[in-house]
Amino acid sequence: TMPRGHSMLVGVGGSGRQSLGKLTAYATEYELFQVEISRQYRKAEFHEDLRKLYDLVGVQGKPTVFLFNDTQVVEKSFLEDINSILTSGEVPNLYAPEDLAAVREAMRPLARSAGVQETNDALFAFFVERARANMHICLAMSPVGDNFRNYVRMFPALVNNTTIDWFADWPKTALQEVGMKFLESIDLGEPQVVENVSAVFASAHYSVIEASRQMLAGLQRYNYTTPTNYLSLVKGYCELLREKRHAVGELRGKLVGGLSKLSDTAVQVSEMSVELEQKKKTVAKAQTECEELLVVIVQEKRQVDEQQKTVTADAEKIGKEEIACKAQADEAQADLDKALPALEAAQKALELLNKKDMSEIKAYQKPPDVVALVLSGVMVLCKAEPSWNEAKKQLGDPNFLNRLINFDKDQLVDSLLNKVSKFTTKPEFDPDTVGAVSKAAKSLCMWVRAMEVYGRIAKDVAPKRAKVQAAMRTLQQKQDALAAAKASLQEITEKVLALKEKYNTNVANKERLKQESEELEIKLERATALVNGLGGERERWEGSIATYEEQIAALPGDCLIAAAFLSYCGPFPSEYRHNLVQGQWFQSVKALNIPASADFDFANFLSNAEDVRDWNIQGLPQDSFSTENGVLVTRGTRWPLMVDPQEQANKWVKNMEKDNGLKLVTLKQSDFLRTLENAISFGAPVLMQEVLEELDPSLEPIMSKAIVKSGARYILKLGDKEVDYNFDFRFYLTTKLGNPHYTPEISTKSTIVNFSVKEQGLEDQLLGAVVRKERPELEVEKNDLVVAVAAGKRKIVELEDLILRMLSQASGSLLDDEDLVLTLQSSKNTSEEVKAQLEVSEKTEIEIDKAREGYRPSAYRASILYFMLNDLSRVDPMYQFSLDSYVTLFNISLEKSPKSEDLAERIKHLNEYHTFFVYRNTCRGLFEAHKLLFAFQICAKILQGARKMNIDEYNFFLRGGQVFDRTQQPPNPVSDWVSETAWDNITELDKLYNFRNIIASFSSNPRDWKAWYRHPEPETSAARLPGEWENKATELQRLIIVRCLRPDRIVFAVTSFIVNNLGQRFTEPPVLDLNQVVVDSVPSSPLVFVLSPGVDPTNQLMQLADQKSVPFSTIALGQGQAPHAVRLIDDGVDGGHWVLLANCHLMMSWLSELEKIIEELPVRNPKPQFRLWLSSAPHPKFPIGILQKGIKMTTEPPKGLRANMSRLFNNMSEQKFQRCSKPDKYRKLLFSLCWFHSVLVDRRKFLNLGWNIPYDFNDSDFDVSELCLSLYLDEYSVTPWDALKYLISEINYGGRVTDDWDRRLMNVYMNTYFNDDALETPNFKLSSLPNYFIPDDGTLQSYREYCATLPPTDRPEAFGQHPNADIASQISEGTEMLQTIVSLQPRTAESEGAGPEDTVLLVADDLSSLIPSEFNIRELLFDQMDDPTPLTTVLVQEMQRYNVVLTQIRKSLENLKKAIKGLVVMSAELEVVFTALLEGRVPKSWLSAYPSLKPLASWSRDLLQRISQLQVWAEQGTPKVFWLTGFTYPTGFLTAIMQTSARKNNVSIDTLAWDFVVINLEEKDIMQPPKEGAYVKGLFLEGAGWNYEQSCLAEPEPMELIYSMPVIQFKPVETRSRGSKRGFYQCPLYMYPLRTGSRERPSYMITVDLKSGPNTEPEHWVKRGTALLLALDH
Repeated sequence: TMPRGHSMLVGVGGSGRQSLGKLTAYATEYELFQVEISRQYRKAEFHEDLRKLYDLVGVQGKPTVFLFNDTQVVEKSFLEDINSILTSGEVPNLYAPEDLAAVREAMRPLARSAGVQETNDALFAFFVERARANMHICLAMSPVGDNFRNYVRMFPALVNNTTIDWFADWPKTALQEVGMKFLESIDLGEPQVVENVSAVFASAHYSVIEASRQMLAGLQRYNYTTPTNYLSLVKGYCELLREKRHAVGELRGKLVGGLSKLSDTAVQVSEMSVELEQKKKTVAKAQTECEELLVVIVQEKRQVDEQQKTVTADAEKIGKEEIACKAQADEAQADLDKALPALEAAQKALELLNKKDMSEIKAYQKPPDVVALVLSGVMVLCKAEPSWNEAKKQLGDPNFLNRLINFDKDQLVDSLLNKVSKFTTKPEFDPDTVGAVSKAAKSLCMWVRAMEVYGRIAKDVAPKRAKVQAAMRTLQQKQDALAAAKASLQEITEKVLALKEKYNTNVANKERLKQESEELEIKLERATALVNGLGGERERWEGSIATYEEQIAALPGDCLIAAAFLSYCGPFPSEYRHNLVQGQWFQSVKALNIPASADFDFANFLSNAEDVRDWNIQGLPQDSFSTENGVLVTRGTRWPLMVDPQEQANKWVKNMEKDNGLKLVTLKQSDFLRTLENAISFGAPVLMQEVLEELDPSLEPIMSKAIVKSGARYILKLGDKEVDYNFDFRFYLTTKLGNPHYTPEISTKSTIVNFSVKEQGLEDQLLGAVVRKERPELEVEKNDLVVAVAAGKRKIVELEDLILRMLSQASGSLLDDEDLVLTLQSSKNTSEEVKAQLEVSEKTEIEIDKAREGYRPSAYRASILYFMLNDLSRVDPMYQFSLDSYVTLFNISLEKSPKSEDLAERIKHLNEYHTFFVYRNTCRGLFEAHKLLFAFQICAKILQGARKMNIDEYNFFLRGGQVFDRTQQPPNPVSDWVSETAWDNITELDKLYNFRNIIASFSSNPRDWKAWYRHPEPETSAARLPGEWENKATELQRLIIVRCLRPDRIVFAVTSFIVNNLGQRFTEPPVLDLNQVVVDSVPSSPLVFVLSPGVDPTNQLMQLADQKSVPFSTIALGQGQAPHAVRLIDDGVDGGHWVLLANCHLMMSWLSELEKIIEELPVRNPKPQFRLWLSSAPHPKFPIGILQKGIKMTTEPPKGLRANMSRLFNNMSEQKFQRCSKPDKYRKLLFSLCWFHSVLVDRRKFLNLGWNIPYDFNDSDFDVSELCLSLYLDEYSVTPWDALKYLISEINYGGRVTDDWDRRLMNVYMNTYFNDDALETPNFKLSSLPNYFIPDDGTLQSYREYCATLPPTDRPEAFGQHPNADIASQISEGTEMLQTIVSLQPRTAESEGAGPEDTVLLVADDLSSLIPSEFNIRELLFDQMDDPTPLTTVLVQEMQRYNVVLTQIRKSLENLKKAIKGLVVMSAELEVVFTALLEGRVPKSWLSAYPSLKPLASWSRDLLQRISQLQVWAEQGTPKVFWLTGFTYPTGFLTAIMQTSARKNNVSIDTLAWDFVVINLEEKDIMQPPKEGAYVKGLFLEGAGWNYEQSCLAEPEPMELIYSMPVIQFKPVETRSRGSKRGFYQCPLYMYPLRTGSRERPSYMITVDLKSGPNTEPEHWVKRGTALLLALDH
């Protein structure tokens, strides 16, 4: 109501935002305006709605609330328009010129009356101001996700121009109050139960919020709980309780009625026998009595006549006397009636009095005289003392008024009347006089006077009344005598008539009794049979009645848990559901003494066995989780949205609703709304498939069930149409997404049901598949029995219902209805037959199940394999596997695996075959990095299933040990070779039971442990563990020790573990065979290449198509290519061609259309030769349907020298191999070229020690180089080495190389492999290892065979590297594999812990306290500022740069803390800082001064050291030794050193160069700075070791990756005096480990000359990738 007031209501969907907006509009009597979103709703439609709004508020002048929520933001331009309204009141370009003119004309009369000028601008301004005054925007926004944050940033008026109301979670007290309100209409017995139920409502709601948090942390599944869910719980509880009370009460009533009828019938049967005997005696007796009666009748008739005469005479006389008595009585009554009006008035006055009136009189301390007078009169009549104290006492009697009202006025004697008259004769004893003082006393006064009047009149009338009473007594005596005479006469007369009647009917009676006797005998026989037949039901019905009564008593608690389950449990997996129901809700119900069943089961409570059996037959799995889901779908109050990655719910719903005319739709269909309209009108079910994370806005009315009653019709407004609503309509939604993130708006409008298949459910399905194949007769019999048992039990229920219904509807005795008895007997007989059949069936079923159980191990194995496949989608989004395709694989395994008569042997063969079959088929769709991971997962799951793996030890292997507080950690006795991280692992490992005392063994056997640690292959049996551990450690435990101490050998240890448990073949994934893929495929399924950089499968496909003589077409997808792609597919389907759609990831928006095309392929019946090939880089949005339907293949460059060499020679044709005219030279150099290519490609694995920049060398480089080799050898008689080297190394391969140091390396390799020795030396060695050499000349096949003999695993020496070179990549590979496996494990949320905001706040506070103040440069360097030296200039510049960094850090930390607290907007820049601090990274904006790869903690320590160096330099003067790392621009410092030397020696700086002298002294031993240059410390050597004695490069020790260099003197010398540098390695110096640096800040600084060492050429270190670093990444 504020002028121009607007609001923004922020809360999750379902928290009441829109309800509050609507309530506000109603309360303020404002209009409510909302837009209605349809499928085609865009900017034009929004502007049309805004024009309507402006007409409402501007032209019509109606105050209006414009309610708009964020789900209606179809385009961001909507919010841009709202932002404009909030700021300026108008929307730019909202009106066309003609519309604007119409607005002005409409405003003209209003403007004239308001005194506004009538110019165009003035009219429009008046219109806008009027609109702004009347329009109140109410925005309902959700804080979930990034949209709200982005909207607030992009449109600041949303915050600046609105009043923000943040909707927090309802507190428990509010939840309880709401619950109490709803429970007012429910009878729960004691009030305490109502309070307890509402308390459980609230606690259940909060328990679900906590469970959702745990599920997000553990499973990364989102679930939102809002007040809408809570209201659904409360309403659902009330409805469910009423429903169940009615249903169970009705069942109990039927049984009680049935028992009552049975009891009555049994009593009747026992009475019938007695009745039959009595009837026979009665017939004989009746005959005798008839004859005797005839004599008696004649005598009695004579006596009656005489008596009649006497009675008539007496009656006339008594009549006259009666008239005289009545006259006397009337005269006495008339006198008495004169006193009655006063009596009645007094009586009414008394009745009007109440306790309050009495209390009024009683309240007097001393009553007024008239009141006392009246009360004295009352006391006299009451025969009490006429005093105020007595009166006060009498007034306190609760029955005082009743005594007065019922006063016996006929007992008023003269003495009493005389006493009263003393008071009533006084003039003040007058009702009106008394009434002026007290109303109550007036009434009492009237009563006293009335009693006196009545008493005196009654005294005069008394003699007359006495006379009347005496006459009346005499009269009464005579009348009594007359009545007795008449009665005697009547009795005799009736007796005569009765005797006559009895006589007349005696003969008929005798015949009737005879007939009844015969009928009774028949009925007795029938009743006995019925009672005996239904007698067996009595005991069961009595038990059922007791059960029903217990159920009715337990309904308050049972319905509470069931309603909570319906409202909340759908999205949760089974373990979370069980914890909520049994671990929390049931315990709360029990603790608060709410009646509930001890064995409560949700599925049993809300479903019956017959329905569940039907669901199972229709395809719903039989496990309890699936049954619960079935109940949620069929009983939920909201439409079910089923998370159904395996499409089991989809199949079940289709089968369940098949006979009801189910309609299938998807959001991709253009006409799905029309289908929905028809289904809603006709009451047909609809299944919407393939729903993604967002629903079409046009579904909003259906999802929210916005049904309106209009007259006798129920209407649903769908878009712009009003559709008649049929309540038979049902709406189901399914999604294939395995873990969708639905917004609260969707969650509150639907019942999200998690249908992800469970282990037990899948195991049962696969067991059925095994038995169907192995023992088909068993499975057929099993299925037939399931159907028969279901039908039989349904028949029993129907018959029992029929019996009970007939019993309840029977009127009177059952034995009177012959048809009813016969029907009941027939039903009972049928029921007994069905029960007997069921007993046999269930026994047979048990036997079948026992036989089927023998095959369960194979079903279990297949089940765990599927779930491993399912987990792979979390590793890479392209790893999607459908359950259907997996079942197909399983069936193939059943068909092809070795058979055996012995069941155990057969299962063993099947498990082994299927396990490897799944591995082999899956591997072709996995990247190399994940194949070993998959094999290890298979191995671990199988061992866990067989209980051969300790889970605690396995978890430790995956996660390692983390130590947060090292103060309590045992000291490391071997710290010289065991790192801190490794010791952390060991100390934590010691806490496991089987690793007790492993810490002690490091103290007792340090030498043995070091020997094991230094062993090149510690995972093998050749490396013996120290002491008892060699014999004690299991294979897994050995694996754990390797993981702790030698993380570089994790991959090798895992490989060995797999080989020992599953076999060698599980570590050798099959090579992709496209020919076999084509054989395995079908025309209707796509074949999908998942691409890697630098690999294109097009050429291979073209060659394969040529071999098979199949036409092949290809198109690279991109903008505008969709029609061409569709045309190619159509041509391929019709002509049987192969079609390749390349780079699908570049047209993600079109892939949904492609998915529809693929779905329609089976219907189009393509020719058998047709194949649709797709290629795409991994993309998270790639359609799941395509991936699940297709065969996936990964394409990666081969890894390893053997694989690359084999591939190059395998791809080489015989023609190419033979084409050169100088075959001896060509083949040797061709082998060298293949080796050169393979080394270049595989060297990438050494990371920084491999290439500074990782290059994608491919086959085209090799092909061109091979062609040059062939041509130049043919052309020249003498080998043109220089030309060949230049063409191959500098142009063909070198064309990709952009780093000079990488080019140097490539030339070193080229010189090594391309020289005269390679041609002249037999078996020329290509490396220091003996396995790699140029083989003897031979055929192409001989070269291929030689390549196959190369080692499968390449040692670093093959590349000229040290064995340590593999360590970094191996550690990275092993760690990444373990982290990936850990990510697949369910995570548990901490019950308590700081949230992200709290964590970042703590980090920000710590950093704020650590960061020092900026340098005060002028104060620190005041004396040196006037004449700065080069070094002083460097110092100033460094301080300035660090000041910028410190200011930036401090400012961003302050703003971040404010943003977290909500004081400022969290900008995009601050969010980047927030995320970085949360993840322990350094924000990018803080790295503006110098680059770093360090994590946040070590970076902050490093920053303090840098600041400290400058501070000490400024305060204490130039240091003796410089920490070169501490400079933001080290090159600037070196330039200053050189400049200082040039000035000192008076030479040109251009004539100076660096000389490097390694000083073998500790920093503390250096007493003076050098005469020339500077001492520099803090350099690290990577890729080599350092020989301190000879001051030269040396081979590093095993496991030593980085060496700290001694102090080096950077000495400027003149170039001419520098001397020759033979035997020196030109070592590049980099700022940090990322050797390429960035475009803005290259990492390379200068080249440092280091001695190569004795007998070691510099090229040796070039191959090693040796370099100096100023900083590390840790």
